[in-house]
Amino acid sequence: MNDQFKDKVVIITGASSGIGKALALEFADRGSVVVLAARTEQKIIELEAQINSNGLKAMAVPTDVTSIEDCKKLIEKTVEKFGGIDILVNNAGVSMKAIFHEADIKVIEKMMNVNFWGTVYCTKYALPYLLERRGVLVAISSIAGYQGLPGRSGYSASKFAIQGLFESIRIENLKKGLHVLVFAPGFTASEIRKHALLADGKEQGESPRKEENLTPPEYVAKKVIKSIENRKRNKVLTVEGNLTLVLKRIFPGLVDWGYYREFAKEPNSILK
Repeated sequence: MNDQFKDKVVIITGASSGIGKALALEFADRGSVVVLAARTEQKIIELEAQINSNGLKAMAVPTDVTSIEDCKKLIEKTVEKFGGIDILVNNAGVSMKAIFHEADIKVIEKMMNVNFWGTVYCTKYALPYLLERRGVLVAISSIAGYQGLPGRSGYSASKFAIQGLFESIRIENLKKGLHVLVFAPGFTASEIRKHALLADGKEQGESPRKEENLTPPEYVAKKVIKSIENRKRNKVLTVEGNLTLVLKRIFPGLVDWGYYREFAKEPNSILK
């Protein structure tokens, strides 16, 4: 293992569980200084203690990414403590399970506030420091950022928005050494489906998929880091996701029906 990430300062949002937690542990194992950001303060404090007890470096910063002030403080505390930022991973996210015309408008707003605006806020304040170090800007996205998914209209909209935002940032900074990566992992074992919002804004509470059969977050974390090492622009992890991108150009209607059938098979599907 090379030492590319040794002593690099890495901020990870949504670090309390799933992909975010796995990334924190993986970066720490590679010698990075890891800044853990999430709303669930107790979980990131426990993760901070776990990492530091192994002789590695971590700092927990309770952060609600929908708060511009929280995001600003996250960046300021990181720079104050460690002198700069090398990598920002925008991982915090929330999903939904609701037909658009049945969903409370606040559900769509929350998708944008957490997934898109949370990414905007953290990126806005971190970018000057990333540019100083010719650093890395990452968004953990989804195939929903390339293909609209049924019952996930607001989620897809937020991921499409991130794709456009990051493409613009990449082009604007072509001469400044900034590496911009948009990573779409596919279905990963995590709590995102448990906390997905229904039409009335309440959390789903139970995943409609067998989480034990989904991709482990530790595997995804390793692939994210590999994509950073190889300076990938966009990475769609799964075969199904890459097939979607190909078929969407040739047989878009077939892709629509394929996703309809896939989501219609979920337990208690909202598709009629």
